[in-house]
Amino acid sequence: MSTGALDEALARLAREDGVLVRVEATEGSAPREAGTWMLVWAQGLTATIGGGQLEFQAIDEARALLRVATGSDAEPLRKRYPLGPSLGQCCGGVVHLSMRRVGAADAADLRRQLTEHLAPVAIFGGGHVGLALARLLTTLPYAVRWIDSRDGVFPEALPAQVQTEHSEPVQDAVATLPPGTHVLIMSFSHAEDLDIVIACLRRLRERDDLPYVGLIGSKTKWATFRHRLEARGFTEAEMARITCPIGVPGVTGKEPEVIAVAVAAQLLQRRTAAG
Repeated sequence: MSTGALDEALARLAREDGVLVRVEATEGSAPREAGTWMLVWAQGLTATIGGGQLEFQAIDEARALLRVATGSDAEPLRKRYPLGPSLGQCCGGVVHLSMRRVGAADAADLRRQLTEHLAPVAIFGGGHVGLALARLLTTLPYAVRWIDSRDGVFPEALPAQVQTEHSEPVQDAVATLPPGTHVLIMSFSHAEDLDIVIACLRRLRERDDLPYVGLIGSKTKWATFRHRLEARGFTEAEMARITCPIGVPGVTGKEPEVIAVAVAAQLLQRRTAAG
């Protein structure tokens, strides 16, 4: 599995110091939102805060800090950048940046800082689509909890944004998901899928804190599931909380990577709509 920007940054920190540049706040129109980061090295970059003259100037100042700073315990440098004529950018807003030298000793804290703002996603199922989704979502602002009832289904090396979990029975993991988790159900078994859906519906009934529950499958599969859910006492309104089929309409390929793109796009649409 390919690694993302955070993995690249953590691996490189073991060899050399860098400067962490973070967007602390924005006013008006800006290239990226608060929480966005990049690591500036003596040679090269990891990630981006939006490009353009803002990033060019930030890189220059970060490298100056890297040349003179002797440790990572100093207070971060904080600067305000108006995105107007002085920077040659027409966004018209203001970006507040912080810059801090970091090294190998900061790796654990950096991992925590750079993942705590990520939106939680739970993928139930360690198959090909689950793998494609986990790979794709680690390039997006999501922290992935990847769950399966089988042993030995997960790759050995996974990006920092992915946490794997063995749960038997698999539906028991639903009760421990953080509030606000987006749930994707795609296990190896229709019976397991149904058990997970039931667990999600019961949690929605009790706590209503899962904003999205998506089930992989066809309209025929969902029709079958609906009959079984009705027999268990779930109402039309409750079953309407399940998205099946999943993915943005119009993407019809069945390759795991195509499904992953369609599902990720649907999650991003919902994120945008929620503001």
